[in-house]
Amino acid sequence: MSASLPEILARYRELTKKLEDPEIAANPAKVREILKERGRLEGRARKYESWLATRDEIRDTESLLDDEELRTVAEEELEGLRARLKELTADLADAIAGDEAEAASSVIMEIRPGTGGDEAGLFAQELFEMYRRFAEIHRFKVEVLQLQRTDLGGLREAIFSVSGKGVYRLLKYESGGHRVQRVPATETQGRVHTSAATVAVLPELEEVEVEINPDDLKIDTMRAGGPGGQKVNKTESAIRITHLPTGIVVKCQDEKSQHKNRAQAMRILRSRLYERMRRERDRERARTRKTQIGSGDRSERIRTYNFPQDRCTDHRLDFNLPRIADIMMGKLEPLIDALRRKERALRLDELDLEELKETE
Repeated sequence: MSASLPEILARYRELTKKLEDPEIAANPAKVREILKERGRLEGRARKYESWLATRDEIRDTESLLDDEELRTVAEEELEGLRARLKELTADLADAIAGDEAEAASSVIMEIRPGTGGDEAGLFAQELFEMYRRFAEIHRFKVEVLQLQRTDLGGLREAIFSVSGKGVYRLLKYESGGHRVQRVPATETQGRVHTSAATVAVLPELEEVEVEINPDDLKIDTMRAGGPGGQKVNKTESAIRITHLPTGIVVKCQDEKSQHKNRAQAMRILRSRLYERMRRERDRERARTRKTQIGSGDRSERIRTYNFPQDRCTDHRLDFNLPRIADIMMGKLEPLIDALRRKERALRLDELDLEELKETE
Protein backbone atom coordinates (compact mmCIF):
# COMPACT_ATOMS: atom_id res chain seq x y z
CA MET A 1 0.00 0.00 0.00
CA SER A 2 1.70 3.18 -1.17
CA ALA A 3 -0.88 5.59 0.34
CA SER A 4 -1.41 6.03 4.06
CA LEU A 5 -4.70 5.23 5.73
CA PRO A 6 -5.66 8.91 6.12
CA GLU A 7 -4.94 9.44 2.42
CA ILE A 8 -7.05 6.42 1.46
CA LEU A 9 -9.97 7.64 3.55
CA ALA A 10 -9.70 11.17 2.15
CA ARG A 11 -9.66 9.85 -1.41
CA TYR A 12 -12.62 7.55 -0.73
CA ARG A 13 -14.66 10.47 0.62
CA GLU A 14 -13.63 12.64 -2.33
CA LEU A 15 -14.80 9.99 -4.82
CA THR A 16 -18.07 9.53 -2.94
CA LYS A 17 -18.71 13.25 -3.15
CA LYS A 18 -17.93 13.28 -6.88
CA LEU A 19 -20.71 10.77 -7.47
CA GLU A 20 -23.15 13.38 -6.17
CA ASP A 21 -22.08 15.86 -8.87
CA PRO A 22 -24.88 16.08 -11.51
CA GLU A 23 -22.38 16.53 -14.36
CA ILE A 24 -20.50 13.37 -13.40
CA ALA A 25 -23.72 11.44 -12.77
CA ALA A 26 -24.72 12.19 -16.37
CA ASN A 27 -21.53 10.57 -17.69
CA PRO A 28 -21.82 6.74 -17.34
CA ALA A 29 -18.21 6.12 -18.34
CA LYS A 30 -16.97 8.54 -15.68
CA VAL A 31 -19.27 7.00 -13.06
CA ARG A 32 -17.92 3.52 -13.84
CA GLU A 33 -14.35 4.80 -13.53
CA ILE A 34 -15.06 6.43 -10.15
CA LEU A 35 -16.95 3.40 -8.84
CA LYS A 36 -14.07 1.13 -9.80
CA GLU A 37 -11.50 3.20 -7.91
CA ARG A 38 -13.86 3.75 -5.00
CA GLY A 39 -14.52 0.02 -4.77
CA ARG A 40 -10.81 -0.71 -4.43
CA LEU A 41 -10.56 1.71 -1.50
CA GLU A 42 -13.87 0.97 0.22
CA GLY A 43 -12.80 -1.94 2.44
CA ARG A 44 -9.82 -0.14 3.94
CA ALA A 45 -11.60 3.22 4.16
CA ARG A 46 -14.61 1.85 6.03
CA LYS A 47 -12.49 -0.20 8.43
CA TYR A 48 -10.37 2.87 9.15
CA GLU A 49 -13.52 4.97 9.72
CA SER A 50 -14.72 2.41 12.27
CA TRP A 51 -11.32 2.38 13.92
CA LEU A 52 -11.26 6.20 14.21
CA ALA A 53 -14.80 6.30 15.60
CA THR A 54 -13.98 3.69 18.25
CA ARG A 55 -10.74 5.43 19.20
CA ASP A 56 -12.57 8.74 19.62
CA GLU A 57 -15.25 7.05 21.70
CA ILE A 58 -12.53 5.65 23.96
CA ARG A 59 -11.06 9.12 24.43
CA ASP A 60 -14.47 10.59 25.26
CA THR A 61 -15.16 7.81 27.76
CA GLU A 62 -11.74 8.20 29.37
CA SER A 63 -12.60 11.82 30.08
CA LEU A 64 -15.38 10.55 32.39
CA LEU A 65 -12.99 8.67 34.68
CA ASP A 66 -12.42 11.78 36.79
CA ASP A 67 -16.12 11.91 37.64
CA GLU A 68 -16.66 9.70 40.70
CA GLU A 69 -20.31 9.09 39.86
CA LEU A 70 -19.57 7.96 36.34
CA ARG A 71 -16.24 6.19 36.86
CA THR A 72 -17.62 2.67 37.31
CA VAL A 73 -19.82 2.91 34.22
CA ALA A 74 -16.96 4.43 32.23
CA GLU A 75 -14.56 1.65 33.24
CA GLU A 76 -17.03 -1.00 32.11
CA GLU A 77 -17.56 0.71 28.78
CA LEU A 78 -13.82 1.18 28.28
CA GLU A 79 -13.17 -2.53 28.66
CA GLY A 80 -15.53 -3.34 25.80
CA LEU A 81 -14.35 -0.44 23.65
CA ARG A 82 -10.68 -1.36 24.02
CA ALA A 83 -11.43 -4.95 23.11
CA ARG A 84 -13.30 -3.74 20.03
CA LEU A 85 -10.43 -1.42 19.06
CA LYS A 86 -8.02 -4.34 19.24
CA GLU A 87 -10.29 -6.38 16.94
CA LEU A 88 -10.59 -3.48 14.54
CA THR A 89 -6.82 -3.04 14.56
CA ALA A 90 -6.36 -6.67 13.58
CA ASP A 91 -8.97 -6.30 10.82
CA LEU A 92 -7.29 -3.15 9.60
CA ALA A 93 -3.89 -4.87 9.50
CA ASP A 94 -5.40 -7.60 7.35
CA ALA A 95 -6.97 -5.01 5.06
CA ILE A 96 -3.77 -3.11 4.22
CA ALA A 97 -2.01 -5.83 2.25
CA GLY A 98 -1.44 -3.29 -0.46
CA ASP A 99 -2.90 -4.53 -3.71
CA GLU A 100 -6.05 -5.80 -5.35
CA ALA A 101 -4.64 -9.34 -5.51
CA GLU A 102 -5.55 -9.83 -1.85
CA ALA A 103 -9.20 -9.99 -2.82
CA ALA A 104 -8.66 -12.46 -5.68
CA SER A 105 -10.99 -15.42 -5.41
CA SER A 106 -9.02 -17.48 -7.91
CA VAL A 107 -5.35 -18.30 -8.32
CA ILE A 108 -3.28 -20.15 -10.87
CA MET A 109 -0.66 -22.39 -9.28
CA GLU A 110 2.39 -23.76 -11.07
CA ILE A 111 4.51 -26.61 -9.72
CA ARG A 112 7.75 -27.79 -11.33
CA PRO A 113 10.49 -30.13 -10.10
CA GLY A 114 13.90 -28.66 -9.31
CA THR A 115 17.13 -30.44 -8.48
CA GLY A 116 16.90 -34.12 -7.64
CA GLY A 117 16.00 -35.95 -10.85
CA ASP A 118 13.17 -38.48 -10.63
CA GLU A 119 12.76 -37.90 -6.89
CA ALA A 120 12.13 -34.18 -7.52
CA GLY A 121 9.35 -35.11 -9.94
CA LEU A 122 7.79 -37.43 -7.37
CA PHE A 123 8.00 -34.70 -4.72
CA ALA A 124 6.35 -32.23 -7.12
CA GLN A 125 3.52 -34.72 -7.57
CA GLU A 126 3.09 -34.98 -3.79
CA LEU A 127 2.93 -31.19 -3.48
CA PHE A 128 0.24 -31.19 -6.16
CA GLU A 129 -1.79 -33.72 -4.18
CA MET A 130 -1.20 -31.74 -0.97
CA TYR A 131 -2.75 -28.63 -2.51
CA ARG A 132 -5.65 -30.64 -3.94
CA ARG A 133 -6.40 -32.00 -0.48
CA PHE A 134 -6.11 -28.51 0.99
CA ALA A 135 -8.64 -27.32 -1.60
CA GLU A 136 -11.01 -30.16 -0.70
CA ILE A 137 -10.82 -29.27 2.99
CA HIS A 138 -11.77 -25.66 2.22
CA ARG A 139 -14.26 -26.61 -0.50
CA PHE A 140 -12.29 -24.79 -3.16
CA LYS A 141 -12.63 -25.76 -6.80
CA VAL A 142 -9.56 -27.14 -8.61
CA GLU A 143 -9.25 -27.03 -12.40
CA VAL A 144 -6.22 -28.64 -14.04
CA LEU A 145 -4.92 -26.52 -16.92
CA GLN A 146 -1.70 -28.34 -17.78
CA LEU A 147 -0.30 -31.62 -16.46
CA GLN A 148 2.83 -33.42 -17.65
CA ARG A 149 4.01 -36.55 -15.87
CA THR A 150 7.28 -38.44 -15.75
CA ASP A 151 7.64 -42.16 -16.49
CA LEU A 152 7.70 -42.90 -12.74
CA GLY A 153 4.45 -41.05 -12.06
CA GLY A 154 6.04 -37.80 -10.96
CA LEU A 155 5.45 -34.37 -12.45
CA ARG A 156 7.33 -32.45 -15.07
CA GLU A 157 4.86 -29.61 -14.72
CA ALA A 158 1.46 -28.92 -13.20
CA ILE A 159 -0.55 -25.77 -13.83
CA PHE A 160 -3.96 -25.57 -12.21
CA SER A 161 -6.42 -23.04 -10.90
CA VAL A 162 -7.91 -22.98 -7.40
CA SER A 163 -10.99 -20.86 -6.84
CA GLY A 164 -13.00 -19.95 -3.76
CA LYS A 165 -13.54 -17.09 -1.35
CA GLY A 166 -10.27 -15.84 0.14
CA VAL A 167 -8.15 -18.39 -1.73
CA TYR A 168 -5.26 -16.02 -2.51
CA ARG A 169 -4.99 -14.84 1.09
CA LEU A 170 -4.44 -18.46 2.14
CA LEU A 171 -2.25 -19.79 -0.66
CA LYS A 172 -0.06 -16.78 -1.41
CA TYR A 173 2.48 -17.94 1.18
CA GLU A 174 3.20 -21.10 -0.84
CA SER A 175 5.18 -19.32 -3.57
CA GLY A 176 8.84 -20.25 -3.54
CA GLY A 177 11.19 -23.19 -3.32
CA HIS A 178 10.15 -26.34 -1.43
CA ARG A 179 12.84 -28.83 -0.39
CA VAL A 180 12.43 -32.45 0.72
CA GLN A 181 14.89 -34.60 2.66
CA ARG A 182 14.14 -38.34 2.72
CA VAL A 183 15.16 -41.78 1.48
CA PRO A 184 13.71 -42.10 -2.04
CA ALA A 185 11.86 -45.24 -3.05
CA THR A 186 14.54 -45.79 -5.71
CA GLU A 187 17.41 -45.63 -3.17
CA THR A 188 18.85 -49.11 -2.46
CA GLN A 189 21.35 -48.16 0.25
CA GLY A 190 19.06 -46.20 2.53
CA ARG A 191 20.74 -42.84 1.99
CA VAL A 192 18.85 -39.58 2.57
CA HIS A 193 18.56 -37.46 -0.57
CA THR A 194 17.66 -33.80 -0.92
CA SER A 195 15.38 -32.77 -3.77
CA ALA A 196 13.42 -29.65 -4.59
CA ALA A 197 10.40 -28.28 -6.39
CA THR A 198 9.19 -24.77 -7.09
CA VAL A 199 5.71 -23.40 -6.57
CA ALA A 200 4.22 -20.19 -7.95
CA VAL A 201 0.88 -18.77 -6.84
CA LEU A 202 -0.48 -16.22 -9.30
CA PRO A 203 -3.64 -14.25 -8.50
CA GLU A 204 -6.16 -14.59 -11.31
CA LEU A 205 -7.88 -11.27 -11.83
CA GLU A 206 -10.57 -10.06 -14.16
CA GLU A 207 -9.48 -9.51 -17.74
CA VAL A 208 -9.86 -5.75 -17.41
CA GLU A 209 -7.15 -5.65 -14.74
CA VAL A 210 -4.42 -6.72 -17.20
CA GLU A 211 -4.60 -5.20 -20.64
CA ILE A 212 -2.91 -7.26 -23.36
CA ASN A 213 -2.34 -5.74 -26.78
CA PRO A 214 -3.07 -8.40 -29.43
CA ASP A 215 -0.20 -6.97 -31.50
CA ASP A 216 2.18 -7.99 -28.69
CA LEU A 217 1.31 -11.67 -29.09
CA LYS A 218 2.87 -14.31 -31.30
CA ILE A 219 0.56 -17.32 -31.47
CA ASP A 220 1.74 -20.66 -32.87
CA THR A 221 -0.29 -23.82 -33.34
CA MET A 222 1.14 -27.33 -33.36
CA ARG A 223 0.26 -30.92 -32.77
CA ALA A 224 0.06 -31.89 -29.13
CA GLY A 225 2.66 -34.35 -27.93
CA GLY A 226 1.48 -37.77 -26.80
CA PRO A 227 2.50 -41.33 -25.98
CA GLY A 228 2.00 -42.51 -29.59
CA GLY A 229 -0.40 -44.91 -31.22
CA GLN A 230 -4.02 -43.89 -31.32
CA LYS A 231 -3.53 -41.16 -28.72
CA VAL A 232 -1.31 -39.04 -30.95
CA ASN A 233 -3.03 -35.73 -31.70
CA LYS A 234 -3.41 -35.58 -35.49
CA THR A 235 -4.72 -32.00 -35.48
CA GLU A 236 -2.92 -28.80 -34.54
CA SER A 237 -4.77 -28.22 -31.28
CA ALA A 238 -1.77 -27.24 -29.12
CA ILE A 239 -1.19 -23.52 -28.65
CA ARG A 240 1.97 -21.59 -27.83
CA ILE A 241 1.62 -17.90 -27.05
CA THR A 242 4.66 -15.64 -26.79
CA HIS A 243 4.28 -12.20 -25.23
CA LEU A 244 6.86 -10.31 -27.27
CA PRO A 245 7.56 -7.36 -24.91
CA THR A 246 8.39 -9.62 -21.94
CA GLY A 247 9.39 -12.87 -23.61
CA ILE A 248 6.90 -14.85 -21.52
CA VAL A 249 5.93 -18.09 -23.29
CA VAL A 250 2.85 -20.17 -22.45
CA LYS A 251 2.03 -23.49 -24.07
CA CYS A 252 -1.19 -25.46 -23.61
CA GLN A 253 -2.00 -28.80 -25.19
CA ASP A 254 -4.10 -30.79 -22.71
CA GLU A 255 -7.43 -29.98 -24.35
CA LYS A 256 -8.45 -31.46 -27.70
CA SER A 257 -9.92 -28.13 -28.76
CA GLN A 258 -7.56 -25.45 -30.04
CA HIS A 259 -10.04 -22.84 -28.81
CA LYS A 260 -9.95 -24.22 -25.24
CA ASN A 261 -6.16 -24.46 -25.25
CA ARG A 262 -5.93 -20.86 -26.42
CA ALA A 263 -8.33 -19.67 -23.68
CA GLN A 264 -6.34 -21.50 -21.01
CA ALA A 265 -3.04 -20.15 -22.34
CA MET A 266 -4.42 -16.60 -22.16
CA ARG A 267 -5.53 -17.16 -18.54
CA ILE A 268 -2.04 -18.29 -17.61
CA LEU A 269 -0.39 -15.46 -19.56
CA ARG A 270 -2.62 -12.85 -17.95
CA SER A 271 -1.74 -14.10 -14.45
CA ARG A 272 1.98 -14.24 -15.22
CA LEU A 273 1.93 -10.71 -16.59
CA TYR A 274 0.10 -9.42 -13.53
CA GLU A 275 2.59 -11.20 -11.26
CA ARG A 276 5.47 -9.65 -13.19
CA MET A 277 3.94 -6.18 -12.78
CA ARG A 278 3.36 -6.81 -9.08
CA ARG A 279 6.95 -7.93 -8.49
CA GLU A 280 8.35 -4.88 -10.26
CA ARG A 281 6.17 -2.66 -8.08
CA ASP A 282 7.17 -4.54 -4.93
CA ARG A 283 10.87 -4.18 -5.76
CA GLU A 284 10.37 -0.44 -5.76
CA ARG A 285 8.53 -0.58 -2.45
CA ALA A 286 11.03 -2.97 -0.88
CA ARG A 287 13.46 -0.17 -0.12
CA THR A 288 11.16 1.14 2.55
CA ARG A 289 8.64 -1.68 3.13
CA LYS A 290 9.27 -4.88 5.04
CA THR A 291 5.72 -6.19 5.22
CA GLN A 292 6.10 -9.15 2.88
CA ILE A 293 6.75 -12.61 4.26
CA GLY A 294 9.38 -13.46 1.69
CA SER A 295 9.42 -12.27 -1.89
CA GLY A 296 7.35 -15.08 -3.32
CA ASP A 297 10.09 -15.69 -5.86
CA ARG A 298 10.52 -19.29 -6.98
CA SER A 299 14.25 -19.09 -6.29
CA GLU A 300 13.64 -18.31 -2.63
CA ARG A 301 13.67 -21.44 -0.45
CA ILE A 302 10.71 -21.18 1.88
CA ARG A 303 10.19 -24.66 3.35
CA THR A 304 11.97 -27.95 4.07
CA TYR A 305 10.13 -31.23 4.58
CA ASN A 306 12.44 -33.48 6.63
CA PHE A 307 10.91 -36.96 6.64
CA PRO A 308 13.57 -38.78 8.74
CA GLN A 309 13.04 -36.25 11.56
CA ASP A 310 9.28 -35.94 10.89
CA ARG A 311 9.34 -32.16 10.89
CA CYS A 312 8.54 -29.35 8.52
CA THR A 313 10.61 -26.17 8.72
CA ASP A 314 9.24 -22.98 7.27
CA HIS A 315 12.28 -20.74 6.97
CA ARG A 316 10.20 -17.58 7.41
CA LEU A 317 9.12 -18.65 10.91
CA ASP A 318 10.90 -19.39 14.17
CA PHE A 319 9.54 -22.87 14.77
CA ASN A 320 9.33 -26.36 13.27
CA LEU A 321 6.07 -28.18 12.78
CA PRO A 322 5.95 -31.93 13.51
CA ARG A 323 3.82 -34.58 11.77
CA ILE A 324 4.70 -34.15 8.11
CA ALA A 325 1.99 -36.68 7.24
CA ASP A 326 -0.68 -34.20 8.35
CA ILE A 327 0.85 -31.43 6.25
CA MET A 328 1.04 -33.63 3.16
CA MET A 329 -2.65 -34.40 3.69
CA GLY A 330 -3.36 -30.71 3.12
CA LYS A 331 -3.54 -29.58 6.73
CA LEU A 332 -1.60 -26.36 6.19
CA GLU A 333 -3.55 -24.17 8.61
CA PRO A 334 -0.91 -24.07 11.41
CA LEU A 335 1.69 -22.79 8.95
CA ILE A 336 -0.68 -20.35 7.24
CA ASP A 337 -1.95 -18.96 10.57
CA ALA A 338 1.60 -18.39 11.82
CA LEU A 339 2.62 -16.67 8.59
CA ARG A 340 -0.47 -14.44 8.66
CA ARG A 341 0.28 -13.41 12.26
CA LYS A 342 3.85 -12.53 11.35
CA GLU A 343 2.78 -10.57 8.28
CA ARG A 344 0.18 -8.71 10.34
CA ALA A 345 2.83 -7.71 12.89
CA LEU A 346 5.06 -6.41 10.10
CA ARG A 347 2.20 -4.38 8.65
CA LEU A 348 1.44 -2.81 12.01
CA ASP A 349 5.10 -1.88 12.44
CA GLU A 350 4.94 -0.10 9.11
CA LEU A 351 1.96 2.07 10.03
CA ASP A 352 2.66 5.67 10.98
CA LEU A 353 -0.24 5.69 13.45
CA GLU A 354 1.14 5.20 16.96
CA GLU A 355 -2.35 4.48 18.24
CA LEU A 356 -2.51 1.32 16.14
CA LYS A 357 0.76 0.06 17.56
CA GLU A 358 -0.32 0.75 21.12
CA THR A 359 -3.33 -1.57 20.80
CA GLU A 360 -1.20 -4.58 20.07
